[in-house]
This record gives sequence, structure tokens and C-alpha cells, in this order.
Amino acid sequence: FRNFPRKDQVCVCVCVAGLDAELYYVRDDVVNHYALSFILPVPSETSSLHFTWRSKDKVDYRMGFHVDNPAAMNQPQSNISIQGEVPLFRVDLFCSGKVDGEAVLTVQLNLTIHSNNFTVLNFKRRKICHKHPDLKIPSISNNKTVQRPENGVSIPTTSTRVFYISVGVCCAVIFLVAIVLAVMHLHSMKRVELDDSVSDSGSSQGLSQPSTQTTQYLRADTPNNASAVTSYPSLRIEKNDLRSVSLLEAKAKVKDISISRLRVTLRDVLHEGTFGRIFHGVLLDEKDPAKEKQCFVKTVKDHASEVQVTMMLTESCKLRGLHHRNLLPISHACTEEGEKPMVLLPYMNWGNLKLFLRQCKLAEANNPQAISQQDLVHMAIQIACGMSYLARREVIHKDLASRNCVIDNSMQVKICDNALSRDLFPMDYHCLGDNENRPVRWMALESLLNNDFSSASDVWAFGVTLWELMTLGQTPYVDIDPFEMAAYLKDGYRIAQPINCPDELFAVMACCWALDPEERPKFQQLVQCLTEFHAALGAYV
Repeated sequence: FRNFPRKDQVCVCVCVAGLDAELYYVRDDVVNHYALSFILPVPSETSSLHFTWRSKDKVDYRMGFHVDNPAAMNQPQSNISIQGEVPLFRVDLFCSGKVDGEAVLTVQLNLTIHSNNFTVLNFKRRKICHKHPDLKIPSISNNKTVQRPENGVSIPTTSTRVFYISVGVCCAVIFLVAIVLAVMHLHSMKRVELDDSVSDSGSSQGLSQPSTQTTQYLRADTPNNASAVTSYPSLRIEKNDLRSVSLLEAKAKVKDISISRLRVTLRDVLHEGTFGRIFHGVLLDEKDPAKEKQCFVKTVKDHASEVQVTMMLTESCKLRGLHHRNLLPISHACTEEGEKPMVLLPYMNWGNLKLFLRQCKLAEANNPQAISQQDLVHMAIQIACGMSYLARREVIHKDLASRNCVIDNSMQVKICDNALSRDLFPMDYHCLGDNENRPVRWMALESLLNNDFSSASDVWAFGVTLWELMTLGQTPYVDIDPFEMAAYLKDGYRIAQPINCPDELFAVMACCWALDPEERPKFQQLVQCLTEFHAALGAYV
């Protein structure tokens, strides 16, 4: 039982997250209570919801409606009777036009299959209603009736048309001013860009940041109404085509670094998911077996599907061929027939950065000095250096987060790929109705709405990663429903400033979360800004 898209309607999935997909509520006789728990918003221009039912057996039903705000929305109507055998049906929503407001509609469907199978489904929708400007409300002083336009659609008057024309002229002026400011902004950004060697070395040397840059930092609670840019001609956009790659093609990508399984010894399990594992392993030297090298070993369990194995191998190749001290590409792979595929990465003593941060938070009460703010900023600088290297080579990570970084006992941080991350950190990924898990809470608005990824969207994710560092591994937007993230961000809301986080550092985060990708800083600028802030912190220690 599902909402399905129509040419004359916007699917619930589309209006929530820009996805053209079906949202199932009952599938294979199993009720999706997770989907039923959401109150999905319905745009003001959408007046009908379409449902369909597929079943081999006869299903009887009884349907009812409840509206919590009758002043904003009239009682819904359906194109079928209130009871009978479940067909395709439609629910029509009509705003009263009397007031501006939101009304929560509950469509209750009682289903009966045979005599002993009774199921109650409650579909909740939040309908946005607007007051019709030409709707005349009767007053106590006269007995004039309410005049409502046909089909619930208001007919604009002359004053209304003048208003719309005025708004259009204002928007055009604002657009021209925005273009001029954008050009000026690009020139100012070019003046403060660092040489490639700044991000490679991570040193604090470079051009000093002009004082005017401070005004471009956006507070997290400040909406940015600039028009979204959906094309990036200077960047290479990578399409998510992992599912179209076969297992043989995935193995061919790592054929040149494949080694014998006999050279690898597995020790402790460091992290485990539903179908994946990360081991602490040992790699024997090919020429001298007495020499050993520690490594991370990513592999899958016996019940992992071919698609999951293929995705692990393909995503593991994301950073192959790149060399930077803040990147951790795979070093070897084992793809022998009859054996579970493995990928090997150089070993980092303290392991996954997100798990490390959370361990520090647990130890914070007993040892507040275990990790300092200066250490956290130093980690952020290293991540920014690695991302700056990727940006210069037009490589888009798409999943930058603390869970996809590792750290050693010398506080050196390296960015790694996202292979197995969906399985090892399932709470950080959400499916918005299209059977593809995404890191919704780390994604920029244009990535959520249009699936557009660029270095600018990686900058957005870096801002969230910086927030993770300052909160020692907390989950961002933990109280926001994943289906409402796009609307939440579009309205200008952002994560709150962490406790004990300096205003200057939070300003860096907020600058990364500008709605317009062109207004976000470059990674080279972030390196310099954080390096200067790190030096200032050191001056007071």
C-alpha cells in the first residue's frame, strides 16, 4: 500500500526530499510502522493524494478522516465510498481559505482480510493552507454570504496582479544585485586563496585573511535566501553508479594490488555490522615472511550479497592512486575465488575517529584534559588539508564525516573511503524511499534535492564534521526527521553552536552551511583560517 507519483500530483517522497519514488506502507503483508510514524508535509499547491493497493486476496475496508484544524482545511473527500473492497483511490484536500495555517489530516483505513486478520493504518499528512485574498468572510453587522471561487482556486483581482508584478520586479532587482555581489565575492575569494603547498604542508604560512571576510560568515540561525546553483562547470560531478558495476568489474579494479590470502592474518575484530567487519590484521612481507606489517582489513560475512560485496570493493577504490599524508587509500586486496574478498589499509593505532571521539567524551568526566580544544582544531586542519588535495584533483568524496576518518596515537588524522560505512554506522544513513541509504544529516541542500555533489557540498559536510569534533562525536540534527531535513535547511535552520565552542570556530562552520554553494569557502581558505585560529589558541596555552 503506497503513495504513487502522478503527472498532476507531487509524490509525498518528491515534496519532502526531491525524490521521484514510491513510498510503501505495507509490503509482503508486513506493515511499515516506521513510514507510518511520519507526518509528511503536503505543499499548498497539492490538492490530492493518490493511493493504490495490490493484493491477491479480497480486502475489505472502512475509511475515515480527522482534521485537527477545521478552520484551515475542510473535511477531505474521496472518490470512493467509506467502506467496501479496497481499490485504487484518491483523497482530495480542500483548504477553507479562511485562515493561513497548517492542518494535520489523519486518514484511517481499517482493513479486513478474511475474518481473523484486522489491521488499522493511520496515514498522517500536514497540509499547508493559505488564506484566499478574495474570500469574503461574513461579519456580524451584515448578512452577506461567503463568496468562494470555483474549485477552491482564487481568481486574482487587479490589486493582486499589481502585488505579484511588484514582487516580480523586486525579485529581479535582488537577482541583479546578487549577481554583482557574487562577482565581487569571487574576486575577494581569489585574493585570499592559498598556494597548493599550504594545504599539502598544513603550515600556518600564507596570505593573511582580509577583515572583510568576517562579514561572510553566516550564523547557523540566519537564513540564506540566495538562489541555489545546480551546475558546477569547473568540477567533475561523479554519478552514483555503484549498483551498475558487476562483481567481476569490481575485482578487476583491484587486480593490480591483489595479493595471496595466505599473507594476511586476522586478529581482533575492531568493528562489526550486519554483513561487514573490520579486523586488526597482519600482512607478511612477500620477500621476507619474518617481517610483519600491521593493517586494517575490511571484509564481509558469509551471508553478504553480491551487491554488498561489489559496493565494498568499488567504494574502497575511491582514493586509489592519491598520495597525501592526510589520506588513507587501500594498499592491497584479496579477491581469490572461494574466499571472502578483503581490502587492506595501513594501520592507525587509535582507529576510527568517531569511535575515538566518543571514547574521549566518556573519559571526559574523569580526565577533562584528555583531549584539548587545540587538539580538535589540529584534527580539523588535517581533514581540511586532505580535502583540499582532493578538491584540486577534482575528486568529490560525497561522504565526509568523522566515521570515515582514522587517527593514530600521534594525533595524525587521515581521510578514508566510505566502504562498509552504511553497515557499520547504520544510524548515520537513511533511506528516503528510493532504497538507497544516504548520510542525510551531512548532506548539502543541493545534494538532498537534486543529487548534485561537488567540492562545495564536501565543504558543507566538512562543517558538520567540524561540529562532530567540537561535540566529541555527537550526532547532528538528532531531533530532526530525515524526511524533513531538506525543508529544515531550506528555511535557514542549522545545528546549534556546541557548548564551549568559540564564536570564531562556529562562524567557520556556519560559513560552510551557506545555501548557495558559491558562497561557501574553499578548502584552502579553511586550512588558513583554522591554522590561524590554532596558532591563536596556542598563544594562550
